[in-house]
Amino acid sequence: MTNIQRLVRSARSTFLLVPLLAVGLPARAAAADNPFLGRWALTIPGGGAGWLGVTQEHGYYDASLLWGGGSVVPVDSVAFNDEGDTLYLTRSHPVQRRDANGKVIRTQRFTELITAKADGDDLTLTRIEARANGNGFVREEFSGKRIPPVPPAPDLSQVQFGDAMTLFNGKDLTGWRLTNPNQVSGWSVQDGLLVNRPVQEEGQPHKSYGNLRTDREFEDFNLTLETRLSKGGNSGVYLRGIYEVQVEDSYGEPADPHHMGAIYSRITPSATVEKPAGEWQTLDITLVKRHVTVILNGTKIIDNQP
Repeated sequence: MTNIQRLVRSARSTFLLVPLLAVGLPARAAAADNPFLGRWALTIPGGGAGWLGVTQEHGYYDASLLWGGGSVVPVDSVAFNDEGDTLYLTRSHPVQRRDANGKVIRTQRFTELITAKADGDDLTLTRIEARANGNGFVREEFSGKRIPPVPPAPDLSQVQFGDAMTLFNGKDLTGWRLTNPNQVSGWSVQDGLLVNRPVQEEGQPHKSYGNLRTDREFEDFNLTLETRLSKGGNSGVYLRGIYEVQVEDSYGEPADPHHMGAIYSRITPSATVEKPAGEWQTLDITLVKRHVTVILNGTKIIDNQP
């Protein structure tokens, strides 16, 4: 469970969920003879944000993908057609088969195929995957935009933000909505706190709970908030939908890119200053020119890093 008591963001301009951030791979311009090389911001099915990086090193092609959240992970395979105008990516995941008693008796692997065509700085993509029950396929189309190279680190002392605004009114979810309206909301307001309770009921079908986002959109900004986690709690704050500041009960554990205050799977905090579960903690997050600064409980743990 996560409680967020106060959310204030100072904004310089717009576009909260426009994913302009380059992550994971070294900067390089797309090769003239292969328009797919480089980094791409994806608008994935359901309206979420994703990221794709395609490289050619050591004599072979490779790619990594962020799909809506979590870590940037390598795909299983990368290939092009003979004409070189279509990119083919595959990913696979396990599907467990159980008997009447719920015992796993077989684990199959289902493969997902993503194809892409490039037109300048635009990608048109299609995702095809067999349904888990083996009957038919899911086919979805989505799009991507090329991400420009990462600019130099900004001088934050020269940055001027607009007037501060309160994002959460302490009364209801006015100004907020799910990133995917087809998912279930576990969010509510209780005693002036924004609370998330994604409960799975025993014996009932699994519920797919959604992330909450602001109606308003921002570009460069400073965000301050207070959060309180239950034991084992795990959440996060997405910046423009793709760059996640981890919110997790990791008190007493070593520094890790998956622990409290980290940029999830990408940047490890320079110090471990999280508090035990049940205590209020403060986060001060600045994102300017695709460089992020994170101050956790008064200590700067990520300093203007891309």
